[in-house]
This record gives sequence, C-alpha cells and structure tokens, in this order.
Amino acid sequence: MTTTTTAMTDTIQTAMKDAAEKAKATMEKSQAAMGDMGAFAKGNVEAVVEAGKILASGMQEMSKGYMTESKSVVETMTAEIKDLAAVKSPAEFFEKQSAMMRKQFDAAVAASSKNSEAMLKLASEAFQPISNRVSLAVEKFKHAA
Repeated sequence: MTTTTTAMTDTIQTAMKDAAEKAKATMEKSQAAMGDMGAFAKGNVEAVVEAGKILASGMQEMSKGYMTESKSVVETMTAEIKDLAAVKSPAEFFEKQSAMMRKQFDAAVAASSKNSEAMLKLASEAFQPISNRVSLAVEKFKHAA
C-alpha cells in the first residue's frame, strides 16, 4: 500500500510539474504575443501618422500650385479684358470673346485633369503606409494559421 501511495504521489507530482511547465511555456508565449501585438499596434499608429504627414505635405504643395494657377489666370484674364476693351467693332469683339472663351475652356479642362491626376497620386502615396501595414497583418495571420 505504501508503494502504491508513493507511486501515486510521484505520478501526481510529475503531472503537476508537467502542468506547471506547460503553464509557464504558455505564459511566456502569451507575453511574447502581447509584446508582438504592442509592437504591431505601434507600427499601425506610426503608419497612420506617416500617411497624415504625406497627405498634409501633398495638400500644401497642391495649394501652392492652385495659388500659382490662380495668379496666372487673373493675369491672363486682365490682359484679355484689356484686349477686349480695345476693340473697334462688335464683330471684332465677338471674335475675340469667342477665342477667349475657347482658350479659357481648354485651360479649365487641362487644369481639372491635371489636378485630378495629382489628387489620385497623392491619395495613393498617402495610403501606401497603411497598405503596407495591412499586407504585414495578412502575412502575420497566414503564419499564425
């Protein structure tokens, strides 16, 4: 009976020791995972901040471009109005006005196209850091599964 009790005690102690080791290993893995999650979350915040910086810088550059374009348009319109004021006949007025309107329409279409392309490029550049983080998250989930 004492041999059985001793064997049973040894079995229980071994099982408890194994359970403690497994619990310790699980705890270490959990701590490592929590550290990884913290680093990943920090990386996400950094990506959002970087995207914001890119967007702000790009918007600032676009605003400068708009101001330059606006100044040029005002100068051109001033010159064209002076030219219209110097006409000698209604026919000449309508001819110059028509040419001016055609020129301004073409310039507006070109500027709109240019600005749309610039905005799409900026959006793509600003989203790139976030896109990189999403790709990283997908890779981590693939490896975890």
